[in-house]
Amino acid sequence: MCLPSPWQTARKLTPVDTTVADPLVGRVLDGRYRVESRVARGGMAAVYLALDIRLDRTVALKVMHRSLAEDPDFVRRFIGEAKSVASLSHPNVVHVFDQGTDGEHVYLSMEYVPGRTLRDVLRDRGRLPAREALEIMIPVLAALGAAHQAGMVHRDVKPENVLLTDDGRVKVVDFGLARAVDAGNQTKTGVMIGTIAYMSPEQVTAGVADARSDVYAAGVMLFELLTGHQPYQGENPMSVAYRHVHDRVPAPSSLAADVPPPLDALVLSATDRDQNRRPADATALLVAAVEAHRVLPRDMGPQRPPTGAAAPRSSGVLTAGAPPANPTLIHSRTEMLTAPAVAAPEARRRGRFRPNWFIVALVLVMIAGMAASGWWFSEGRYAKVPDLLGQNVTIAASEAKKQGFKVRLGPAEHDDKVAADRVLRTDPESGNEVLKGTTITLIPSAGKVKIAVPNVVNLSESDARSKISDVGLAVGLVSRVPSDTVQRGLVMRTSPLVGNKVTKGGKVQLVLSAGQLMPDVSEMQCDQAEAFLRQKGYQPAVVQQTDKAQPGTVIAQSPSARAEVTAGQAVQLTCSKGPDTGFHWPWENPDNVQPGQALVPIPDVRFKNVSDATRELRAAGFRVRVRRIAGAGAVVAENPLGQAPQGTRITIWH
Repeated sequence: MCLPSPWQTARKLTPVDTTVADPLVGRVLDGRYRVESRVARGGMAAVYLALDIRLDRTVALKVMHRSLAEDPDFVRRFIGEAKSVASLSHPNVVHVFDQGTDGEHVYLSMEYVPGRTLRDVLRDRGRLPAREALEIMIPVLAALGAAHQAGMVHRDVKPENVLLTDDGRVKVVDFGLARAVDAGNQTKTGVMIGTIAYMSPEQVTAGVADARSDVYAAGVMLFELLTGHQPYQGENPMSVAYRHVHDRVPAPSSLAADVPPPLDALVLSATDRDQNRRPADATALLVAAVEAHRVLPRDMGPQRPPTGAAAPRSSGVLTAGAPPANPTLIHSRTEMLTAPAVAAPEARRRGRFRPNWFIVALVLVMIAGMAASGWWFSEGRYAKVPDLLGQNVTIAASEAKKQGFKVRLGPAEHDDKVAADRVLRTDPESGNEVLKGTTITLIPSAGKVKIAVPNVVNLSESDARSKISDVGLAVGLVSRVPSDTVQRGLVMRTSPLVGNKVTKGGKVQLVLSAGQLMPDVSEMQCDQAEAFLRQKGYQPAVVQQTDKAQPGTVIAQSPSARAEVTAGQAVQLTCSKGPDTGFHWPWENPDNVQPGQALVPIPDVRFKNVSDATRELRAAGFRVRVRRIAGAGAVVAENPLGQAPQGTRITIWH
């Protein structure tokens, strides 16, 4: 079967080797997902077909590679993918159902959609007819428009990330590179994410991507659908990137003469090198694409055969071979008014009457007038309210205005099924016949009900759970971290933070205090350890003991490191007074220094920023070991101090 594009990440997927047994196949992850088979393996994750035994449905599991799961930053990015895509409720976006961790396995649970990628279609068929190309691009732009309105940028729009399902739907996939766009700072600079062939000039030059960058990539993709080729070819990626920055994407008709002008204009607008001259986002480009599709000749693509041959509705206009709107009325009046004209030949033969051409003309005018009045009162003044339900409010308003209606936006209403900013209902309802020019009120959906996270800080876990449940939310992950200020077992903070809004029924994570834990001051110089502990509120006492460890350093402590303690507790430090044998450290006795091992001063970096301290010690020729103890950014202790040969390891605590 073809690989479903939801699992084609930014790195290219490798074929599945069915001869190698996968240890995950047959397992049940997180007590819920029974892994049936491996579908594909990519640079970031492997994709499995699995059964959600709780909901009895087939899903796709995207499981991060073990080596990457050990990197906390990469895990955060992986989880960020789930949160970004899960927030999109759109029929043209592959849905993310769940995210979780089972031991060393970090995974996403996604909608399983068998089908072919648009790249597969292009590879099999070459370029597509204009109408068919637009009918693929329109749902793609609708999906991207939903993402842009949610503050997300896809960053990697290309045929590989468009899936044509077996039942004819179009899905945009792989929002793994999408990142939430801050209101004031659209994206972080300096990171170039995407595929060179579809990358906008600003992505190439500055690593900056926003909604207009997706518009550019969509324009390049439409160019490829219409011509069968990407606009720029080169020997290497850098040459292609150079052309994106310095050349203008040509009109598709320069390669395929049958491409109509509206599609040329659409591509050239979307791929303008100046991002300020492109459509502002995918929704704006969608409006233009729908209009281009409307004006295309019907023979620009494959035609669907008629279904249900209904007779065309009469307009009431008198035409040859067609009856008037009210034939009986018009026939009787015509017969009465045209009697002299009918009798004219007979009168002429008898020489008693000449036709009155004024009356003949008057009869024709009356017939036309009555036919026109039939059209006016039958259907000329009336039109059906279009079906706008589920459409983007902006697009729906534009469509209604094109059909001659006035539009008013009503107050938004919450709905669990219709996404925010889409038409929930109309007044009058769709299908009703009303006078043209009637005002249609669009009631947009406000999406699911959002509930503010209640203030549960300093409450016990059970009280916090009760308070969160009372407002219609649920408690998710519960973690514990040490704290010198918050009593053990009480809530320190929530995620999302107190006051932020969460979809009704959504989960709130709790961070509980693990209480005060004994700091690890082993190997620290005794005077520094004693001063640090007094500053933290403990009562340290020092005892000396013969030991081979460097004199004046802590060799033991009681309570032990990370034991639960209370403020003001007594602490015993055991410090080395050196060996009895007269052993000396090399830097204390210059006679023991090996040739070429000159002693150099050790910089005193206490109370400096840990980053600056590390750089200063390394610049002086020392190795550096950093130990976290106080949770602050400044160095609180350093060992050894004084002089030492270059290459000696210096330990700093912060």
